[in-house]
Amino acid sequence: QVQLVESGGGLVQPGGSLRLSCAASGFTLDYYAIGWFRQAPGKEREGVSCISSSDGSIYYADSVKGRFNISRDNAKNTVYLQMNSLKPEDTAIYYCAARLGGCRRSRTAYRYWGRGTQVTVSS
Repeated sequence: QVQLVESGGGLVQPGGSLRLSCAASGFTLDYYAIGWFRQAPGKEREGVSCISSSDGSIYYADSVKGRFNISRDNAKNTVYLQMNSLKPEDTAIYYCAARLGGCRRSRTAYRYWGRGTQVTVSS
């Protein structure tokens, strides 16, 4: 059965770091672009980052550039989102999503979704 599972969320202080994982089962991520999205309370779900399966292109939202790093380990069928210098504004539920082909901004372009992991940045 196709499944994506996020992990690694939690409570951290401002300036701290977390590494989120997106593990796939039931299919291989080799040919899929993997996007990270987040949804804060009262806000729309927004794209955070994406890594393409085709040419290795990587994208980041302006709000996280220089702080977040996305990577993939196809041998482990897992994509990671390293989050550094976390800010309270990063507090959200983080979701990973997969689609065949390249990265897309619209969440409707992604076929598979995880259930999310909570990230809370607070002192």
